[in-house]
Amino acid sequence: MNLLTKQIQQHFDGFLQTPCLWKNNAVFDLQQFEIEPKSSAINIEIDKKLRLGKYIERFVSFQASEDKNCKIISENIQIQQDKITLGELDCILLKEMKPIHLEVVYKFYLYDDTLGETEIDHFIGPNRKDSLFEKLTKLKEKQLPLLYSKQCKTYLESINLDAQKIEQQVYFKAQLFVPFANQHLKLSTLNPNCIAGFYINQQEIQQFSNCKFYFPSKKDWLVIPHSNVNWSDYRSFKKEYNAYLERKFSPLCWLKKQNGEIFKVFIIWW
Repeated sequence: MNLLTKQIQQHFDGFLQTPCLWKNNAVFDLQQFEIEPKSSAINIEIDKKLRLGKYIERFVSFQASEDKNCKIISENIQIQQDKITLGELDCILLKEMKPIHLEVVYKFYLYDDTLGETEIDHFIGPNRKDSLFEKLTKLKEKQLPLLYSKQCKTYLESINLDAQKIEQQVYFKAQLFVPFANQHLKLSTLNPNCIAGFYINQQEIQQFSNCKFYFPSKKDWLVIPHSNVNWSDYRSFKKEYNAYLERKFSPLCWLKKQNGEIFKVFIIWW
């Protein structure tokens, strides 16, 4: 297995090991897609330059193709009006011969209880540019209703499908991060198994000065941390994270304690 294939396999396995953010239709009445998270040797070509969202869609496509109960009909369907793209349907597939419009989401969210009033309100993107509530609202009010648009009807007729007979589901996976000072946070609405690590601010970093650090690439954020990387000491790490924070970017790092324990940690600028 060459290096690139090995990396893609690690990313795919990390994707499979990431749980769905809720079960059944517990959130916004959005039904989670159910498929067995079976690891297999990935053997498809993936452009390593794809942004993470599109990269994940390739994994979902491969996972579905490996499942005997699933058959993909079409993917990345651009719905247009007068040559203007109104939106895109991620995937239409058959599961046990039942047509499903599937929207694929993979996100990283941090818990901030100063935001809103509910558990869902409290989760925001690492750079505070997006939130879980905003994403769920977009799914519910924009992305999923596209299936029933006049412009989509023509496309569905071309593949002999009727929107009224298509079930809509989401495949929404996420890694959640809680404050360092509140690592025993209990979740009630969202899946607690999605908690992947914690986050710290600049004031809290000093207490980890005897640890080793590693900044994975964005796609390596998918990977379960392991020790076989080039670790940096605190001094080198501090220079690197300062460069991120100056750009108001909250990086993800792996933190290895002296006892060998490894954690996923976001360093926040806010």
